Amino acid sequence: MNKSHFQKLAFGTIATILLTLLVSAAQGQSLGLAPAEVQATFVPGQPLQFEVGVSNDGPDPVVMRTMVTDFWYNEKNEKIFGPPGTLPRSAANWIEFLPRNFTLPAHGASKVKVTITPPFDVAGGYYAVLFLESKPELVREASAQAKALYANVRLGSLILLTAARTEHETIAISDATLSPPAASRNLNLKFLLANNSNTHLFPQPRLAVLDSSNKVVARAESESKRFLPGQKDWIEVPWAGVLPPGNYKAILTVLYGQDKLYTQEFPFTVTSTEARLR
Repeated sequence: MNKSHFQKLAFGTIATILLTLLVSAAQGQSLGLAPAEVQATFVPGQPLQFEVGVSNDGPDPVVMRTMVTDFWYNEKNEKIFGPPGTLPRSAANWIEFLPRNFTLPAHGASKVKVTITPPFDVAGGYYAVLFLESKPELVREASAQAKALYANVRLGSLILLTAARTEHETIAISDATLSPPAASRNLNLKFLLANNSNTHLFPQPRLAVLDSSNKVVARAESESKRFLPGQKDWIEVPWAGVLPPGNYKAILTVLYGQDKLYTQEFPFTVTSTEARLR
């Protein structure tokens, strides 16, 4: 299977998982995997081990197999998956499972040991996705109108790795626009954030609004989201409230990395007493 075909399949992974989970539920099978995400720091050249657990709440045993893929993003910030070693900052070739294949008992659980063996000459962040996949099962017999339909369940755990003491963490913020509150809109700060680090970040944007006497009159924040190295995406910080006419300044703070902080100030004016927000 070539890389482009693999990525086209990957774009449908979420839909496939949902479909197969629905089919599985209809058959009385319910599978779960934990943790859904693993964040770990490793020492280059030294193996790292952990376990993932998979459970089966259904009445029948399920034959499972393990696999691993690369994990990255495209120009639209969509998740993409690839064969080991084909995408940037791949950790997939470092990963081994024990066991690779197993039978998950009915109303039972199993654990899979994951061993990661990184090379010595690495720095920053590296990524992969662990998949546990059930054996395809017949869910619809062939008929004159349709082919036989097989379905399975694929459960994934995202692996975010960082080589210890090799991180270079920095962000850039550009194209920031602050929309003051008005009768028909909320106050909103929108900006483009770029992760210029060599590792993943989870920036935490917060906004404080100060009046002309430097008193804090409003606070807001947006949810933190993952940025892989080199990734750019828009962030919005809205605030739903009412401000009287006057001069204000909004102070953006973005906490990222190892307690690093970015700040920027945005003066604005509210001119109407009708600045009531939806």
